[in-house]
Amino acid sequence: MVQLLWKNGSTNQTLIALLENCRSMSEFKQIQAFFITSGLSQHHPFASRLLSFSAISSWGDIDHSQNPNPSVSIFVKMLRSGVCPDHLTYPFVAKAVARLSELRLALAVHCRIAKEGLWFDRFIANSLIHMYGSCGDIGSARKVFDEMLIRNSVSWNAMLDGYAKCGDLDSARQVFESMPDRDVVSWSSMIDGCVKGGEYGVALAIFERMRVVGPKANEVTMVSVLCACAHLGALEQGRAMHQYMVDNTMRFTLVLRTSLMDMYAKCGAIEEAIAVFRGVPMDQTDVLMWNTIIGGLATHGLVCESLELFKEMQVLGIVPDEITYLCLLSACAHGGLVHEAWHFFKSLGKQGMVPKSEHYACMVDVLSRAGQLAEAYDFIAQMPMEPTASMLGALLNGCMNHRRFDLAERVGRKLIELEPDHDGRYIGLSNVYAGVKLWDNARMLREAMERRGVKKLPGFSFVEVLGTLHRFIAHDKTHNDSEKIYMMLNTIVRQMMVDVDFETQERGFYDIEV
Repeated sequence: MVQLLWKNGSTNQTLIALLENCRSMSEFKQIQAFFITSGLSQHHPFASRLLSFSAISSWGDIDHSQNPNPSVSIFVKMLRSGVCPDHLTYPFVAKAVARLSELRLALAVHCRIAKEGLWFDRFIANSLIHMYGSCGDIGSARKVFDEMLIRNSVSWNAMLDGYAKCGDLDSARQVFESMPDRDVVSWSSMIDGCVKGGEYGVALAIFERMRVVGPKANEVTMVSVLCACAHLGALEQGRAMHQYMVDNTMRFTLVLRTSLMDMYAKCGAIEEAIAVFRGVPMDQTDVLMWNTIIGGLATHGLVCESLELFKEMQVLGIVPDEITYLCLLSACAHGGLVHEAWHFFKSLGKQGMVPKSEHYACMVDVLSRAGQLAEAYDFIAQMPMEPTASMLGALLNGCMNHRRFDLAERVGRKLIELEPDHDGRYIGLSNVYAGVKLWDNARMLREAMERRGVKKLPGFSFVEVLGTLHRFIAHDKTHNDSEKIYMMLNTIVRQMMVDVDFETQERGFYDIEV
């Protein structure tokens, strides 16, 4: 039976075409079952086709399409069945290993490739560079890159992306500037690397350079650029990026719309974020989009609107995820809604989800802001995990706001134990001592900070004026117009004092009349 099928060329082509036209994971499972029961899964090219689909398919449920384990399992069965992999097989295996980020598995795959003499294949070498970069072994990725006799744009982009993923932006820039040709992938990788490395201003500068000398941006580019604008609070630049997409007739996918909403919300333009959200037909929205707008409203203190949107989301049948509940807990924290917060926190378990440390941190924040500090402390003590710095930080803020300095000292000391090299932890405990006028304790703490070599990093802010970002710190006089800036600041302060005096007098007259 197997031999008849194997020797029938037309049948082979029909089966391969059937697999290539597969459009769902349920269809794939039926085809795979037929291959296994008929014995064809042990023959090439069927094994390679099954491996290919498992490694790169975006169809079906997450357990198969996003989890690369099935493709690795098929590869192992392929080897045990005596089917010899070829130059078409290994790129799919490398891609699956890259998703797993398993370095030991990556080394094993590379050894097989070298043993079979396929290391010279450019397609395989490019896959190895990507694989090692995804596994965090940038040294091995560079070794493969340097040993390539002929490189193409994919080789350069894989090396660039590898450095960017590993946070080595200096090496990424060197590769970027050395590239013989840069396509949209090259520019996008460099911009994304800068965004993930916290160099948001540099990312926007590279994009401006891309607009002048590079190709037209794509969706990936714009998502990174909008993320940079969001982190900087650069509203005017964000609006300009929005206009760029309109001018270049880019298709506004859900991913792009969600990025636009996030940018507008984080830049303070919540009405524009809502406008983008309402511009999408409700039956075409997804949970990420709802999470973004619910979280944005919560951040702006529009708690009722945020919770109303959650109800609307449920009516439409959009299933909430862990991020949804994180946004809802954040809304409750901003609104002081302790009862509602407990309801949402307990709903996680009822929906089959396990609360993560972020959910616990949000719950601590809710209780701490509401002044329920003993409850927050007990909640932390009963958690199934060790407290994180964000949890204790929320409790410390609550203690300071509600003047529970005794508890604040214990929490502050624990924070220093958790993060002994974090300057903010020392400053936080020092402020606790200052609050109860224990000046000697505050001084000793700062001395301990100096002995450990921990330096206080100055906080800074950005102000956007006519589309240009200006960075400044407290008492900063480095700006070219600092003299004029301080003159205006002093004028504003004097006017505020006049207004306060006037209101005080009015209140005094009112009290006398009463």
